[in-house]
Amino acid sequence: MKRSQPPTAAAQRPQHPVDEVLPVPKLAVYGMQHVLAFYAGAVIVPILLASSIGLSTGQLIHLINADLFTCGIASIIQSVGFWKVGVRLPLLQGVTFTAVSPMIAIAVAAGGGTDGLLVIYGAVIVAGLATFLVAPWFSRLIRFFPPVVTGSVITIIGLALLPVAAADATGGAGPASDPTSGRNLAYAVGTLALIVVIQRVFKGFLATIAVLVGLVTGTLVAWALGDAHFTSVGDASWAGVTTPFYFGWPQFSFAAIVSMIVVMMITAVETTGDVFATGEIVEKRVGREDIARALRADGLATSIGGVLNSFPYTCFAENVGLVRLTRVKSRWVVATAGLFMILIGLVPKAGAVVAGIPAPVLGGAALAMFATVAVVGFQTLSKVDFHDHRNVVIVATSVGLAMYVTAQPDVSKAVPDWAEIIFGSGITLGSLTAIVLNIVFHHIGFSYGPAVAGQPGDTVRLDQVNQMGREEFVETFAGLFQGPRWMVEAAWEKRPFADTHALRRSFQEALFSGSTERQRELIEAYPQLGSDLVADGLSGEASLRDQAARGLTSLAESDQDALAQVTQAYRERFGFPLVISVRDADSFDRILEEGRERLGNCETQEHAAALIEIAKIAGHRFDDFLQVANPIHTARTRGIKR
Repeated sequence: MKRSQPPTAAAQRPQHPVDEVLPVPKLAVYGMQHVLAFYAGAVIVPILLASSIGLSTGQLIHLINADLFTCGIASIIQSVGFWKVGVRLPLLQGVTFTAVSPMIAIAVAAGGGTDGLLVIYGAVIVAGLATFLVAPWFSRLIRFFPPVVTGSVITIIGLALLPVAAADATGGAGPASDPTSGRNLAYAVGTLALIVVIQRVFKGFLATIAVLVGLVTGTLVAWALGDAHFTSVGDASWAGVTTPFYFGWPQFSFAAIVSMIVVMMITAVETTGDVFATGEIVEKRVGREDIARALRADGLATSIGGVLNSFPYTCFAENVGLVRLTRVKSRWVVATAGLFMILIGLVPKAGAVVAGIPAPVLGGAALAMFATVAVVGFQTLSKVDFHDHRNVVIVATSVGLAMYVTAQPDVSKAVPDWAEIIFGSGITLGSLTAIVLNIVFHHIGFSYGPAVAGQPGDTVRLDQVNQMGREEFVETFAGLFQGPRWMVEAAWEKRPFADTHALRRSFQEALFSGSTERQRELIEAYPQLGSDLVADGLSGEASLRDQAARGLTSLAESDQDALAQVTQAYRERFGFPLVISVRDADSFDRILEEGRERLGNCETQEHAAALIEIAKIAGHRFDDFLQVANPIHTARTRGIKR
């Protein structure tokens, strides 16, 4: 009998949700949802460009078809990938808004019309090749993208896109906008409300297509009321193929090429933010090679765009929000969306149907999607050490400048022409600000880092902690625990600490890695809850502060007797004091209840429970250290909590 072979490591490794190939019907529905959410943003760039450089309606239609066709190719390259090209995440590709102003300037300088287009395409082709080639070097700058930068960039992307959604919700940007229209408000809020209701009421497949259902339902309602029009479907042709160099051979201008390369370098920053955001959403770690693969895909797609009569490509943040909202992580969904876009690009009638979605309906769905991008940024920023005031400055300044430019877009007219590319986009300005400030604060010069202990005017900062000898370190942080100091000594061995989170973790790791005998000695050092020794300050200032936080130092006689009965019974049962992090308890009654419940546990379980409570107490005491050392930060966060 032939012995079966053991499974290989590759066979045993579970498949990541990103690589899961869903059934064809689900791929089709989820893919179309991405297309509908993406469509308006995809076609806006050719529309803006055509109106600014004097192209005819026929030429505009060809640009839209070429754009959609190339978007599909670019999305497949990015999501499916080959060789070292494509990040293989659910990232949809679209024409970058950053390129709009520079392309208009290039075309106008070349005389406008198709003459201007040819110069644009020459610059786009070269800039795409340059991006492809520099991708490995750019990816090495990943150390300049810590959570304080990526979190800021992702947050900025989400917040800066919200005005775009709001403009759609009011009927569309420009003359079509009517914020006073009750119908526009009803369509936008109704679509958003339907998406929320579906996600709250339903589970499984229907919840994941909430955006698609909202768009279709909103469009049908608008059509029934005469506010959605599909007359252009009849006028559109059934087939329309974009051929390479349709408008003529590209022309190469040095100034235009330099301008477009600058656009692509700025776009690389946005792509990096989108890749990190998607990595956070799908729970897949993003490394240097991933950034390089994503940028190579951007560069290749951009060069293909120049050949197929389209423009520079980047990851579309709009669809990052859709991935977060639906929680569908498969990259093959985006690949399917890419196939749909290719088909739409080849069948103008299909594009005309999608184009019939009313702007307010699209805006209502976009509000949900774009806001979720900002939420991903908030989640990333939660990993940032905001006790380090430098990080507060980086986030506040970058987000503030991004919102300034987003709210007042005409600010770009106040700067020289070369700076318009930066000040013309809140995403660009905010992202560059976060990167530059991170370098200035964290990579240039010398800093002692955040204050972690001491008094205002005489604080102990993180770099000083990293340079402390054992005795000084133990004296500084011994107050986190009662009695023995072995766990503080063990924490000292873990230097250097990258931030206050690492310092906090070192005490927790030391506590739980100690021997059972040492841990028992530590538990026995904690005072009895509500004892006179604590109230009189004889057990230390930290214990007094802990127990006074829940009034255990000033109990009524009946409450003190009840607590004493529980703590005495506990000591008789286990041989060590009842340890509870009373700051985490809602009330005195809850403390009593927890003590009585724990009397029913075994000694091993209570040994572990006591260590967990000691870790919680040490955490609160560590927060006390930080609050005393950082009075401005403490006042700010207390104000926010209030």
